[in-house]
Amino acid sequence: MSDRSSGWSGDMLDQPEMVEAWSRQLRASLAEYVDHVARMRRDAEAMWAANPPQEYGSFEAWWRHHKVTAPFAKLQEHLEEAVKLTFVVAAQHRRQRHELPAERQARREAAELERAAAQPRMLRGGGQPYPARKRSGADEESGGSFMDHLARDRPA
Repeated sequence: MSDRSSGWSGDMLDQPEMVEAWSRQLRASLAEYVDHVARMRRDAEAMWAANPPQEYGSFEAWWRHHKVTAPFAKLQEHLEEAVKLTFVVAAQHRRQRHELPAERQARREAAELERAAAQPRMLRGGGQPYPARKRSGADEESGGSFMDHLARDRPA
């Protein structure tokens, strides 16, 4: 679908900035078509209103006018809807390709950290966990362990 003159290809749409640029460019192109169709519609309606064919009765003139201008109105509506959809496409792409995977990755990393914190740390080579440190009432009464005293008493 990519055209050499446009310079876009599907692999370029992996980055959110590129999707935004593509949707802006597509909106600008579609807006030009909307303006073009709106001018044609306006001119067709004005010409028909100013110069109704003499050979038609009023109902037939109205009917033919409707058959000429209605397709322009539908084209204009569809193009305007396409412009609106470019915002939806860019938002869905950003959400599905970038935001949701980042959220999933963050949840996975948080779960891995929780699992790692829940597992006991092992001694090297022995495959045994570090022994749990037992706090005695004397440590708390004296203000902490021996290492805490050394850290406090050290000059700065």
